Amino acid sequence: MSSPTHLPEVEATFVPKRRALTLLLLTFAYFFSYMDRQILAILQEDIIKDLHLSDAQMGILGGMAFAIFYAGLGIPVAWLADRSNRVRIIAGALAIWSAFTALGGLAGNFWQLLGARVGVGIGEAGSSPPSHSIIADLYPPDKRASAMSIYSLGVGLGAAFGTIIGGVVATYYGWRVAMFVIGLPGLLLAGVIWAVVPEPKRGLSDAQIAMDTARPSLADGFTTLFANRAALHLVAGFTLTSMIGYGLTAFAPSFMQRSFGFTKLDIALKVAPAGAVIVAVAAIASGRIADRLTRRYGPYSQSFMVAIFKTIGLPLTFCVYTATNPTFGIGFYFLSILFSTAYLGVTFALIQSEAPVRLRATWAAITLLVNNMIGLGLGPFLVGMLSDALKPSYGAESLRYSMFVFTAITPWAIFHYWRAGVLLKRKAQERRAAKNAIFT
Repeated sequence: MSSPTHLPEVEATFVPKRRALTLLLLTFAYFFSYMDRQILAILQEDIIKDLHLSDAQMGILGGMAFAIFYAGLGIPVAWLADRSNRVRIIAGALAIWSAFTALGGLAGNFWQLLGARVGVGIGEAGSSPPSHSIIADLYPPDKRASAMSIYSLGVGLGAAFGTIIGGVVATYYGWRVAMFVIGLPGLLLAGVIWAVVPEPKRGLSDAQIAMDTARPSLADGFTTLFANRAALHLVAGFTLTSMIGYGLTAFAPSFMQRSFGFTKLDIALKVAPAGAVIVAVAAIASGRIADRLTRRYGPYSQSFMVAIFKTIGLPLTFCVYTATNPTFGIGFYFLSILFSTAYLGVTFALIQSEAPVRLRATWAAITLLVNNMIGLGLGPFLVGMLSDALKPSYGAESLRYSMFVFTAITPWAIFHYWRAGVLLKRKAQERRAAKNAIFT
């Protein structure tokens, strides 16, 4: 009989052979999630003209309508994922949100498009929490940040390719056809994931695998997370960062069209591809740096790393919205996203490393619940509402000033990442002191 602290032989050989494929397919699912989620951004000006909508209404469609159902259903789906086959949940969810993305192309008014976006939110609720849990099971703590950062490529690359494909297709065939083109391929990927991805043993890559077969309750997930002060600061920093990011991303194409005079094709064929490369570099590099810092100093150093990167990126982002020359503005935009997008995979890894093994999907869902209700739900809506409020005074430039004001929230997020690092470092020191006391 195998010792509980060692992997059974079959599982030890399973991990290196299959985990790379699993990570790749889960990243593709996340990629499709963000293509479908962010497609409205590049189509926004066309939809506004066709359906006669305001910036605030687009903010609701791009954020609140999606977030309420995405975040609200994430908890029960994660509860199920901590008890059943996570791969099947991900595949089914992908099929649902892909179908509803395509259905959005049939909308004839605000309410019909709202219903389609609600359906996308319902489907995507089943993707991230079980994916986080699977990746944490397949990769040990000193490789987890790199794995999560690769997974997080789905965010930047999905948004970029959604912009590229959506912008080109909408230019020649209209925004409705773009919704079909973006949504329908996800149905094929759902079938591949269902057939190919294996369900790993829980806690597979942790030093000690919990042998307790008891299934924790949903209340245990909330209790354990809210009792962990470092985790609470990570969730707060993540939520504030996401609120700013969602708000700015939702209106970035509109800002570039209104203030810089770009066309959809300019954004799709010039800005988005370059942005995709920068986001990929930022994600992979930040994951590797974080893993190296973990091996040298401990996991707490990852939180300090995010705080430093965000501090560097803040003045660069301000420059984007104060630039009057489009060339300078886009240059600062590329520099800013190099630092501002380096937080996602690292944060996911830190939260999964703090979570109890049997509650990883639940912790991920709680994190995403708070993040999406506040970050995604409020970010685009507040930017759009502020833009509408400033329009009488600033006209077409109202969006520029709205986005500048929103960027100013960033120091609040930096504080939470710094504080999480302090608490994680203190916990590591206490653990090391207790260990030394045992041997002395």
